[in-house]
Parts: sequence; structure tokens; C-alpha cells
Amino acid sequence: MRTLLIIGTGGFIGSIFRYLIARSVQEKFETVFPYGTLSVNIIGCLLIGIILSWSERGGLNADWRMFLATGICGGFTTFSAFSNETLSLMRDGQWIYAGTYVVISIVTGLAATFTGYSLLKLI
Repeated sequence: MRTLLIIGTGGFIGSIFRYLIARSVQEKFETVFPYGTLSVNIIGCLLIGIILSWSERGGLNADWRMFLATGICGGFTTFSAFSNETLSLMRDGQWIYAGTYVVISIVTGLAATFTGYSLLKLI
């Protein structure tokens, strides 16, 4: 039960930040391209890389790792929204936007995770 509360609290926080950041970014662009979701996915990938690297170095105990990685990052990242938005773009015939979104999300997300993971290895 304790672990569920730790994860749930982190998820609550992460979800609120996801909404605020995605909305703020998306409002800056006048396009159907989902820049808000793309932004939080890349930020979330970077953060989870940092958290996992920090945890491996012994800087986080299991509770903090669950809170930060599973809770906050799990609530913050939005790959379910990513899938839904990609499908919507495809249904609307926005094939170039859909393909671009998929490629940028995957390639940049993996690069951000690697970068976040590697940052603490350098310290």
C-alpha cells in the first residue's frame, strides 16, 4: 500500500505538470502539430534518464526511484496521448505531420533519455 501511495502521489504531480507544460507550449503555436505533447515526452525522457542513472549510482533509494521514475515521470510523459494524436493526424489525412511526429518523438526521446542517463555518468 505504501508503494502505491508513493507512485500515486508522484503520478498526481506529474500529470498536473504535463497538463500545464503541454498546454503552455501548444498555445505558442498555431498548428495542428502536437508540440505540447512532443515537448513533455522529450522532457520526460530526459528526466527518466537522469533519474535512472542517479539511482544506479546509489543516489536514490527504492522509494524515491518509484516516486520520481514511476510516479512523476509516468504521470508526466504522455505516450498514450502521443498514440491518440498520431492516429487523429492520420485519420485527418495529415500523413506528413503524423510521420514527422512519430520520427521526432522516437528519435529525440531516445536521444534525450541517453543524454539524461549519460549526464550523471560524467560527474
